[in-house]
Amino acid sequence: MGILRSSSSSSALKWLGFVTAVWVQSISGNNYTFSNYSGALKSLMNLNQLQLNNLSVAKDVGKAFGILAGLASDRLSTPVILLIGSLEGLLGYGVQWLVVSRTITPLPYWQMCIFLCMGGNSTTWMNTAVLVTCIRNFRRNRGPVSGILKGYVGLSTAIFTDLCTALFSNDPASFLVLLAVVPFAVCLTAVFFLREIPPASSADEENEETRYFAVFNIVAVVVAVYLQSYDIIGIKTGVFSVAFASILLFLLFSPIAIPFHSYIRSLNRGEHDVEGQIQEPLLRSAEKEEVVVATAAAVVEEENHVEERKKPVLGEDHTIMEAMLTVDFWVLFVSFLCGVGTGLAVMNNMGQIGLALGYTDVSIFVSMTSIWGFFGRILSGTLSEHFLKKAGTPRPLWNAASQILMAVGYLLMALAVPNSLYIGSMVVGVCYGVRLAVTVPTASELFGLKYYGLIYNILVLNLPLGSFLFSGLLAGFLYDAEATPTPGGGNTCVGAHCYRLIFLVMALASIIGVALDILLAYRTQEIYAKIHASKKAKKSSSNLSLKMFPSGYLALDCLSDILV
Repeated sequence: MGILRSSSSSSALKWLGFVTAVWVQSISGNNYTFSNYSGALKSLMNLNQLQLNNLSVAKDVGKAFGILAGLASDRLSTPVILLIGSLEGLLGYGVQWLVVSRTITPLPYWQMCIFLCMGGNSTTWMNTAVLVTCIRNFRRNRGPVSGILKGYVGLSTAIFTDLCTALFSNDPASFLVLLAVVPFAVCLTAVFFLREIPPASSADEENEETRYFAVFNIVAVVVAVYLQSYDIIGIKTGVFSVAFASILLFLLFSPIAIPFHSYIRSLNRGEHDVEGQIQEPLLRSAEKEEVVVATAAAVVEEENHVEERKKPVLGEDHTIMEAMLTVDFWVLFVSFLCGVGTGLAVMNNMGQIGLALGYTDVSIFVSMTSIWGFFGRILSGTLSEHFLKKAGTPRPLWNAASQILMAVGYLLMALAVPNSLYIGSMVVGVCYGVRLAVTVPTASELFGLKYYGLIYNILVLNLPLGSFLFSGLLAGFLYDAEATPTPGGGNTCVGAHCYRLIFLVMALASIIGVALDILLAYRTQEIYAKIHASKKAKKSSSNLSLKMFPSGYLALDCLSDILV
């Protein structure tokens, strides 16, 4: 019984860790909230648009130092990485709050750049800890894991924005308090539960994971629809706002029921099939899982020779240098730049874009970009995994489709058709979300999990690089060229012409991204065909086992009946 209880506890702890990971991701998208308080910084510091955009670039440059988090992921435990990120965010956003609340006089420009950089870097530690740990814990369901976690990152902007609007009337100083304190408190909770646990070792456990991920998806969709409804209704004061905030917190807390359910079902499954629980040592099954996922092209006879290969092939574990010497890495890197770089430019400039097009309150567009970004992340993660298992569809094709849609969105905003900003906010949000959610499992499938933390953070360098190229340079210079100076410093621009050329250039960049994604899909179709064959063989094996030992799946059938 000791073995059974250990197995039950392990399963419950793994899901409890995933729930806390969801909470961390729900508050780690603070990098996308700059538009909510950029206007206050611009007026307090008398900045022009180029200077303001460079502050947003400084925020995104913090992600360039995510390489440190990647290196640390192989040397430090998950709780330590989370603590580093939470403390850095508390300091970075805390100082910004002191400035915006006028508790202290505005700091020199270069010092503000440093503190914005610290705030941006804090999320790389949180994201690295969460993504690396959860991808390793749920290796056979990387798409859903990435979609759910990245989806909640997308929702975090709307969560912060709507909570601040409901409780503090959208006050920039109060908003920065939330950005500083809430992530710190949530990470302190996660350090006790989020850690690496051996992945599923049997087919029924993998099917159970799939069902639980479906529940997470349902809850996440409910949260997204709830947030969007609040934006549409427009009643944001009094008792209604307090009720909204209370229900939102309840929805975010509700997934805590899954670990308890998992623990009870694991105990029941153990009682029905004691022998099935101890047929194979946990360590051996974990090692077997690592080989199947990381070397989709390998056969069993080659397992003892993987480490002897001097040059890994696509699908095996790559060091960062080995990955960077491949053409596929740079195709993925540049296509990622075309997607997230242009998307970040829109998000960082949403405040000024809205004002240029005649909107006095742009918070709804910031929230819409976040919410539709969630739908892009969660749907692309689940759908890409489904079609990979069913037909071996290469994940980069989903990126190509999103880039086509993003180019159309930029053209609509360039033409300034009626309600184009509403449409553009949704399109950019969805496509940006697809980019982030699909690239995460793609990198792990092409270059392995062993050095995944560092490889992921190298790819994330596209965020500061894209912010600098498309937001700092392109949007900053072209906006200032169209703007007129204002008394006391700074400038302003009103009209569709302010951002027209910027949108056209970003549409062209998106088309380039489409071509690169199609190229990568062509180059990786063989590895995805082998991953598909591996998953199909495993499913056939589990079906055979089900016919031979039907009693061992009684608990799974019970779980299926409950969840369906």
